[in-house]
Amino acid sequence: MHMRRVVVVVVVVVVVVVVVLVVVVLVIVAVVVVVVVVVVVIVVVVVVVVVVVVVVVVVVVVVVVVLVIVAVVVVVVVVVVVVVVLVIIAVVVVVVVVVVVAVVVVV
Repeated sequence: MHMRRVVVVVVVVVVVVVVVLVVVVLVIVAVVVVVVVVVVVIVVVVVVVVVVVVVVVVVVVVVVVVLVIVAVVVVVVVVVVVVVVLVIIAVVVVVVVVVVVAVVVVV
């Protein structure tokens, strides 16, 4: 009879220890899973932020390059128009001078 009590007590102690160990292992696994999820979320957020910053920088650079190209084209067009107008004025002046000289010489 005494031996049965000892066996029952030993079995109960072993079961309690096994249950406690299983609970401890499950808690450790849960903590590890939470830490991994938090790290993955942080990494994803950092990657998204980096991608957004890179996209914004690329868009800004493209806009600046396009604006510079437009400014250069506008300057070239203005210079060409000014040169053409000056050439036309010079041709008109030369024609007027030639006509005046011809009229004076003829008269």
